[in-house]
Amino acid sequence: MLVPQVRVVRCAPLNHPCPHCGRHGRRKRTLHRRIRSLAYRRVAYLDVHYAEYQAACACCKFFRSWPLDVPPKADYDGLVRAAVLDRILEDGLNVERTRAALRRDFFLNVSEGFVYDCLRWKVAQLDFAAHRQLVLARFSGTLCVDELHLGRFTLVLATDPLADLPVAAALVRRNDAEHMRRFLQNLANWGLRPRVVVSDGSNLYPGVLAAVWSGARHQLCVFHVLKDLNDLILQGVRRLARALARRGNAGRKRRRGRPRKACQAARAAAGPTLKEQAGFVLKHRFLIVKNTSDFDQAMWETLVHMFAYLPELRTLWHFAGAVRDLFEKEARVQTLWKRRAALLRDEDYQRVPELVQALALLERGKFQKMVAFTSSAAGTKMRTNNHVERANRRLRFWEKVRYKWRRRKWVLRFVLLALDRWWQQAARAEAEAKQAETAKEGAQSPTARAAG
Repeated sequence: MLVPQVRVVRCAPLNHPCPHCGRHGRRKRTLHRRIRSLAYRRVAYLDVHYAEYQAACACCKFFRSWPLDVPPKADYDGLVRAAVLDRILEDGLNVERTRAALRRDFFLNVSEGFVYDCLRWKVAQLDFAAHRQLVLARFSGTLCVDELHLGRFTLVLATDPLADLPVAAALVRRNDAEHMRRFLQNLANWGLRPRVVVSDGSNLYPGVLAAVWSGARHQLCVFHVLKDLNDLILQGVRRLARALARRGNAGRKRRRGRPRKACQAARAAAGPTLKEQAGFVLKHRFLIVKNTSDFDQAMWETLVHMFAYLPELRTLWHFAGAVRDLFEKEARVQTLWKRRAALLRDEDYQRVPELVQALALLERGKFQKMVAFTSSAAGTKMRTNNHVERANRRLRFWEKVRYKWRRRKWVLRFVLLALDRWWQQAARAEAEAKQAETAKEGAQSPTARAAG
């Protein structure tokens, strides 16, 4: 049988400062409490010795000393609470798995309510003013904004992709322009003045951004634009392949029974049927929109076979390449506009109904927002909303794991703590970078070289 590990913590001097004004009071009586602590595969306790004091000021009559950073009536110390938060925020466990892990590793049988209380306790300690100052100090001028649906709520999230920081978040009931305007207006009230705001193609953003930050350029996410255009191109591939398959079935009547070996050999020598060709095209249709710089020899050979089966695919393939050239990061904005004009004038594209719809997505107003990245500096050109999308996917995964969290306050508390962890990691990385730079400068100083 393991002997419990006991650590004594004392805070009971004869005189102790008042928690309100700092004036010392005299000890009236000593008190003692034993609370659970943390030790791997052992039962651990803290013996806390504290005292009650008679106040010498008008703040109160009596007060007590308490040496720990947990509530005085708590049954667990800060190590236990930190272990709960680490398993929820770092390891991605839900409430029941967190309780099971503490039972297995530390012989702690915590309640479900205590897990929620740890979240409440930690959120009350957050310093949002410090977070705000960190964001303002490191803000790069580029802002990514997106929404995430969490059950019956919507999380509006803004991140800084260049500084790799979450800027702010808000949990709202409805995903509408009024809630978005209020969220962005709060950021403006902080003092946030972005030069570029990146978003997807939602109708929420144009009017709201013009009202809140009229001087900021609105960059439409190129990833979402290309996704919509590629969907239309692939829709055209499917239409052509299905038409080819229907031509292969026309006038054919399958005989009953197994075909003779001579017929099978003749069919194999004749090559794939039109229906088989259509199936081949549908199976490899992704090559039509794939970037040719990523092709290998087998992909090129497959593409040649597809063009032999369906020559009309060449038009779709050329269009996909021309669309990618519209968003070249190193090109000048005048070059991109000339490429768009040439794309719109091409008569071959006007004959394909899916490409006509794709060209409509490149209308002048939208295209101006698609190429807003060209006005940024070479090292700060941001064309996609992927940074905030990755944060959304991470939060989506965590929300699915915690399937019991359907109340607004629990979802909001968890999101705030997750963002706080992200902020802490950024602050630590910045401190380590400054420390490494200082050490490097010290090593290169003349005094250090002379000493060496």
